[in-house]
Amino acid sequence: MTLQNKSNYQAAEIKVLEGLEPVRKRPGMYIGSTDAKGLHHLSKEILDNAVDEALAGYGKIIQLFRSQVGEAEQALAKKNIKLGEEAITVVDNGRGIPVDMHESGVSALEVVMTKLHAGGKFENTAYQASGGLHGVGSSAVNALSALLQVVVKRNKKYYYQLYHQGFPKFSVKTIKQEEVISLFPDSSVDFIKYETGSLIKFVPDDIIFSTTQFGHKTLVSIIKDRAYLMAGIYFQFNDLIEKKHQHFYFESGIRSLVEHINMTRKPIHQVVYISDDWQDEVTKKRIGIEIALQYNDSYIEKLESFVNVIHTSDGGTHVNGFRMALGKVVRDYAEAHNLIKEKETFSAEDLKEGLAAVVFVKMPSNDLQFESQTKTRLNNSEAQSAVYQVLKEGFTTFLEENPDAGRAIISKIMLTARARMAARAAKDAVIRKGLFEGSSLPGKLADCQSRDPAESEVYIVEGDSAGGSAKQGRDRKFQAIFPLRGKILNTERARLDKVVAFEELKNLVIALGAGIGDTFKPEKLRYHRIILMNDADVDGEHITTLGLTFFFRHLPEIVKQGYLYVAMPPLFKVTVGKEVEYAYSEEERETVTQSALIKQPNAKVSLQRYKGLGEMNPEQLWDTTMNPKTRILKRITIEDADKADTIFSTLMGDDVPPRKKFIQTHAKLANLDI
Repeated sequence: MTLQNKSNYQAAEIKVLEGLEPVRKRPGMYIGSTDAKGLHHLSKEILDNAVDEALAGYGKIIQLFRSQVGEAEQALAKKNIKLGEEAITVVDNGRGIPVDMHESGVSALEVVMTKLHAGGKFENTAYQASGGLHGVGSSAVNALSALLQVVVKRNKKYYYQLYHQGFPKFSVKTIKQEEVISLFPDSSVDFIKYETGSLIKFVPDDIIFSTTQFGHKTLVSIIKDRAYLMAGIYFQFNDLIEKKHQHFYFESGIRSLVEHINMTRKPIHQVVYISDDWQDEVTKKRIGIEIALQYNDSYIEKLESFVNVIHTSDGGTHVNGFRMALGKVVRDYAEAHNLIKEKETFSAEDLKEGLAAVVFVKMPSNDLQFESQTKTRLNNSEAQSAVYQVLKEGFTTFLEENPDAGRAIISKIMLTARARMAARAAKDAVIRKGLFEGSSLPGKLADCQSRDPAESEVYIVEGDSAGGSAKQGRDRKFQAIFPLRGKILNTERARLDKVVAFEELKNLVIALGAGIGDTFKPEKLRYHRIILMNDADVDGEHITTLGLTFFFRHLPEIVKQGYLYVAMPPLFKVTVGKEVEYAYSEEERETVTQSALIKQPNAKVSLQRYKGLGEMNPEQLWDTTMNPKTRILKRITIEDADKADTIFSTLMGDDVPPRKKFIQTHAKLANLDI
């Protein structure tokens, strides 16, 4: 690279990105990414426009359609534009996007769909509260779509416009109802019955996105979130690809969401619901606050926060206000009613255990301040004051009117505080011995030679027999073996103090080297492949599930980073003549056998069913389960944390009826080896 022309930097070298060009040039700035997450962000933006109408008091029905791109869309597209695989259509019965002439000289509809920072969300006269920000939602989706169509129903007329990669193909025009039905045969069935409304159908641009296939479960989650927030609004999801039709309507709003969160847990009191408007004394701006909370008997916190219809997954000022008020009210109530023993105290962390809560803030859209366009963290300082004041007053009143609930909550929090102190004492005792610092590893650990975590892996196996074979069969350079003695503690219902006190788990934590709980330091993790290797039978599956529960509940960062795996040992050794192959299921055994007999029709066939890893000699274990070139490993990921949380609570919790129901429901999906 040469710097000789640097002094000749001229105006001609300045690139001005006009219209929607900045969005296509830097899509990540507007939707976060161009992977599946960014793809689904498009559907959120269009859906939220419909929700904003409902939030403003207009329209009660919102429909979302997922469909395959077909000949109809191809016929509308330019020849040089490659369409994605799927399309999303959103229909609502709101007022309909304005279509009258804008001061810029084109229809207001075209302005909304093609101009950044344009929309009805800057002036409080249009939307007191909305999910849109900066007016880039619809236009950003339009820019990143190969094809987008809009139909607006107003004044008993249908107004239509078509766009290619953000550019209108023609000016807004009126079309007949028959044309609407022809263009949108599935999604217009109810739309044509509405007095007013909007229909938007978009096909993501295959050039922009790494995938153009929407996920059914992800769309359900997006819609359900909004249905919980918008009490009394009817949502419908029509997946025309998977042929599934689902309806969502929650009369109780966020109270229903808290009840859903606690579905697999035991609440210790009724749901607390607080709703009020807060007004800034100086600016006179109003903020609507809704809060629902309920403590349960678990050890996990589940707090969801929203601003208008936006899920703020990273929290923000409204969550800060919630936590501050919760601590203040609980502390004042406990002290006023002598519910805390002398010299006892609790921390902010103790307030989290077993808490299920939803914080929902409704603010004027032109005042919203987020860290980025993806809107995962709220920055408005007034939201903190609003939530703090409303929760402080409302929750104080609730506790005074419901003393039994107050005592149950304080008892739960203090029990958590005592367990935390016990866990700290147990961890301190271990640290004093220097074990967590790695100066003395457990004697049962057969460590590897490598000290590079990226290339090191540890097999966690049950039993001395399997452990012995694994130690002999491994590659000592990068493979470590950690044998467990029997089934480990079910940590679904165990606090950290019990986990640390359990000898097998304590030694495992020491072997991993990164600590646990608030002492966990990911940079100290000694292995980047942590592999659960157990027998391929019912007992082995149970031990694997116990291991998964431990990591999910107490070392979740290991799972999130993709460091946790499950080994897949074979079920059968198939010998045909002198050829030996391994099969990992009943079906594969049949396939392997038939294939071998075709090659050697007269050969003798012998079959060995492995009942456990201990039956394999070291060479077999290496060939089938430990050799990186031939083994099968399943990486454990959490694509849907909420669903995983529910399943673990159901299967590993104390309540038998939910577990029995789950097993009966999913019995046909089980892989039973009889």
